[in-house]
Formats: sequence, structure tokens, C-alpha cells
Amino acid sequence: MNYPDSRMRALPLLLALVLAAPATFAADAPKLVPVPDIPPPPGIVDPGLEPQVTITQKGEDKVEEYRVRGRLYMLKVTPPHGRPYYLIDERGDGVFNRHDLLNPTFQVPMWVIMEF
Repeated sequence: MNYPDSRMRALPLLLALVLAAPATFAADAPKLVPVPDIPPPPGIVDPGLEPQVTITQKGEDKVEEYRVRGRLYMLKVTPPHGRPYYLIDERGDGVFNRHDLLNPTFQVPMWVIMEF
């Protein structure tokens, strides 16, 4: 039985194959292409939904008017002495309610889902 002798002959052949394999695979390596940028998330991006702020001076008070699509929905009034307060049109009917930072009231979030 020449079992140990056949292993000795196969060892150099196996060693040659192992050492030659990386060179063979390196020649066939695919060219790397940069990954494209991630697209923005789907959805409607409407610059008209960004609030427009107009700052005016009325007497000694600084008044900031917040509008979306031209509709005034909130005023922030900052008196020269004291804390600022907000006038908010909660229902969209033109009636503004005063909200102080010192006396916060719990407000349920309200968003316009659809307009006709």
C-alpha cells in the first residue's frame, strides 16, 4: 500500500493550487462602482406649507405674524417688559385666543387634513 507516498505527491500540487487561486480570482474581480445617493423619502414636499413670518413693531411691542398659504394663524406679541404671549386662531375662523407661557393649557394637536 503506497498510501503515505501518494499523499506526499498530492501535497505540492494542492499547495500550488492554493497559492495560484488568489491570482486567478484577482484577474476576474469585477470593477467597483460607487453606490448612488439615497433618494429623498416619498411624500409631498410643498414649500407653501412652510410658515412665513413677518416681524413688525407696534408701539413698543414686537409682533411676529405667522402665515401659511397667506392665512394668518398665529401672532406672537413680545412686550418690552414682560413675557411674550401668543394669539392663536384655533378653528380657522379669524377669532384669536390668547395663550400665555405662564399659564399653559393642554391643547389637542390639530392639523388640516383636507381643504376644499
